[in-house]
Amino acid sequence: MNIKAFSSYRLKVSNSFETVKSTESEYQEIIQYCQDLFTKKNKDYGTSWRILRLPSITDQIFIKAQRIRTIQDKGVQKVNEDVSSEFIGIINYCVMALIQITAAEQSQDIDDSALTILYNQQVNEVKELLFNKNHDYGEAWRDMRVSSMTDIILMKLLRIKQIEDNQGLTLVSEGIKAGYQDIINYSVFCLIKSNALQTN
Repeated sequence: MNIKAFSSYRLKVSNSFETVKSTESEYQEIIQYCQDLFTKKNKDYGTSWRILRLPSITDQIFIKAQRIRTIQDKGVQKVNEDVSSEFIGIINYCVMALIQITAAEQSQDIDDSALTILYNQQVNEVKELLFNKNHDYGEAWRDMRVSSMTDIILMKLLRIKQIEDNQGLTLVSEGIKAGYQDIINYSVFCLIKSNALQTN
């Protein structure tokens, strides 16, 4: 998946929206793109990702976030996969992690319709969290740099890794579920801010 494909997709979708989009429409556009990609990959590979334990998913997300930061710092990349693809991958890996938490007792194989329901449940909960926070903070994230939000994503991943190393126990902090949810929202913000997607 590359910047041209994503930009082309956004152009097609934008015809059905007003020129100035609300956060909700921008958010939904990106999540729909991520879900479409998730569904296509599921048809190719099935639910093989269900074998992954949460720390393994966390490490995959960390690798993607670290690559984004490295590209932002160096200003160049040598692998033909752009930053937008990494943010999209982060979103879908976080959804996988949330599904793993929710459906831990279910069979490893989940059919397409059930997986769609699970995906929607997770992103709807994350979206509700976003708008609750927007109510309290306004859209402060729009004044943040993409590079700063990348740092926050990495910080949250380090926190998740620490909680995982502590066997999931926390004294006063939110758990790993809240961490994954926040990472999804910051990744969406980065995609919105960079307009699919130039590093900032």
